[in-house]
Amino acid sequence: MGKEIMLVTGAGQLSMAIARRVGFGKKIILGDKKIENAETISKIMNDAGFDVLPMETDLSSRKSILALIAEGQKYGEIKMLVNGAGVSPSQAPVEAILKVDLYGTAVLLEEVGKVIADGGVGVTISSQSGWRMPALTAEQDEQLASTPTEELLNLDILKPENIRDTLHAYQIAKR
Repeated sequence: MGKEIMLVTGAGQLSMAIARRVGFGKKIILGDKKIENAETISKIMNDAGFDVLPMETDLSSRKSILALIAEGQKYGEIKMLVNGAGVSPSQAPVEAILKVDLYGTAVLLEEVGKVIADGGVGVTISSQSGWRMPALTAEQDEQLASTPTEELLNLDILKPENIRDTLHAYQIAKR
């Protein structure tokens, strides 16, 4: 069997910092929607003695997530997951945020959970978007926790017309 595998999504500074801290000696598969970002971070890390393979990965696509996992499994047992991928309101409309930050994270955790080695670990960096909405009710928390992944985006609470951006409302009121 090969090296332990670390899957990393989101080729940003936070993902790189975590991967540098705990990824030495592991094969790191680094996925990002923009392959150029994954290649840039991979080069920096490989030049520093890490073993990183860049991959184009769209977190809003189950097929793309499965390809990332399959690539990792070619090299050994998946022992770690670092999910630092996400989009913010300054980058994308609410539909895209939900597709990546909510649905994509749910799919990633679901699929990696099926194959991660015994004793494996993972971390997901939370989206700042969650802080921009009012607190959820216990019923809404239950819906998010128990709804099958492929049905998440159909929940009434996640329809764009039902999402209020409290930060935006606060900024307008402050003027």
